[in-house]
Amino acid sequence: MSNEAELSPVYAPFFGVLGAASAIVFSSFGAAYGTAKSGTGIAAMAVMRPELIMKSIIPVVMAGIIAIYGLVVAAILANNIGEGGLESGGYHLYKGFLHLGAGLSVGLSGLAAGFAIGIVGDAGVRGTAQQPRLFVGMILILIFAEVLGLYGLIVALVLATKN
Repeated sequence: MSNEAELSPVYAPFFGVLGAASAIVFSSFGAAYGTAKSGTGIAAMAVMRPELIMKSIIPVVMAGIIAIYGLVVAAILANNIGEGGLESGGYHLYKGFLHLGAGLSVGLSGLAAGFAIGIVGDAGVRGTAQQPRLFVGMILILIFAEVLGLYGLIVALVLATKN
């Protein structure tokens, strides 16, 4: 067996595909949870203060951005899977593991960020309905939760572009 065949086994793209799937699946789970949890808070708050509905939609938008991070990484990984043919060395197992790590980093950090955004968004919009001065504090906490997903995106992009 040649050295090139050992570096590019037939199952190497499986890990890249698993990374791309992990990126979108886990980040979408996080975004869905954040949207659902914040949405229930908005619905409960709208009974008391319907004029604050549009102002309270911010956590839902921030949760949706988490899914976009996963979509970007999944698209990048999907375009790089199987890059090069047998003449250029094939798809190495190393590259497959890099892509798996990239997908898991953005996916799992997006899942965690979505959970944080959902919990903070739910409590924050309910609290803002009772005390409007709480709004700025809620936004700051949401930004800190969102940046967790951004950290995963940065690590994923570094891993995805590594040779």
